[in-house]
Amino acid sequence: MIRLHVIGEGQSEVRFVKKVLSSHLSNRQVYPDARAVFTGYDKKLHKPYRGGFIGKHPYQKAKKDITDWLKQDKSKDCRFTTMFDLYALPEDFPGHSTSRDIADIYQKVEHIELELANDINDPRFIPYIQLHEFETLLYSDLTILKMEYLQYERQINHMITNMNGINPETINESPITAPSKRLIKIIPEYEFDKATVGPLLLELIGLDVMRKKCRHFNDWVTTLESLNNVT
Repeated sequence: MIRLHVIGEGQSEVRFVKKVLSSHLSNRQVYPDARAVFTGYDKKLHKPYRGGFIGKHPYQKAKKDITDWLKQDKSKDCRFTTMFDLYALPEDFPGHSTSRDIADIYQKVEHIELELANDINDPRFIPYIQLHEFETLLYSDLTILKMEYLQYERQINHMITNMNGINPETINESPITAPSKRLIKIIPEYEFDKATVGPLLLELIGLDVMRKKCRHFNDWVTTLESLNNVT
């Protein structure tokens, strides 16, 4: 049995792990739990804030969060992984500056993941950076949007036509055309309920469809599936 600790960028990723990944991986005796990355601490309320990369030196906060969890659970039967977006990745993130001249997005994200693994420096740690956003996975089957947003059926159908044949992981990271920005443009409500609606829709799409459409995501899930075979 392997316990898998996942540090997500926000609540969308946390809910995705609990709703979608958990049931799939538990069949292989890999049992995930998840929490959002540490953001700061409210001294008055005596509680941590979690979710998003904000403030000064955001990566250093994330690194401390990861390494603290590694120290808290030193079991050899435990693994750790991340689910962070490439879009708006902090400037102080390992490999961020040296990846700028890498044109191929898969080589780029793999370079950043390798640098992250080197910086954390623990064999139990498996880095994962989502190309380019959590919402990329929704582009595996955009028809699912109509189950929640039927009033935008015309706009959704137009997006489906425009995105036909496009690899979801190649949708770029521009502040205007990033995956979430495209969705919010046609469905303004998504900006406010994406943390709950996004994971629910992905549960309906199913892992098989996401994995067929998103190569880098599939590689990550394949690695997680095999954890119980690693000694």
